[in-house]
Amino acid sequence: MERRNMKQHVSFVGAIHVGFGILGLLGALAIYISFKFAFSFVDHEPIAQQVLSFVGDTLSVIVMFFSLLGIVGGIGLFSYKPWARILVMIVSAINCLNVPIGTAKGIYSIWVLMQPETQELFEAPQ
Repeated sequence: MERRNMKQHVSFVGAIHVGFGILGLLGALAIYISFKFAFSFVDHEPIAQQVLSFVGDTLSVIVMFFSLLGIVGGIGLFSYKPWARILVMIVSAINCLNVPIGTAKGIYSIWVLMQPETQELFEAPQ
């Protein structure tokens, strides 16, 4: 593929990672609020409160962490930072576990970022 075409692919990969990262942050907030709401229904059950707090907080932090990684990596792709290429490939590999959208996004991102033309973009001074 030609270099200009790969720039478009890299820009698209960056955009989808930033976009899905923002959606992930909203999802983390929704998880946190949902578990805090469910917490209010078990006000006389201390074990249930502990479990809900732990699960809700843990899930929120995990989703927020990977969403932030995707946003940071996506922004770095726009500037052709070599570390961003590696970070997005790692995040994309993890996203492959999220069937079906994450799998499609992960495979496409890895395919784009592994192309020799793309590697040249990240090695050449911009």
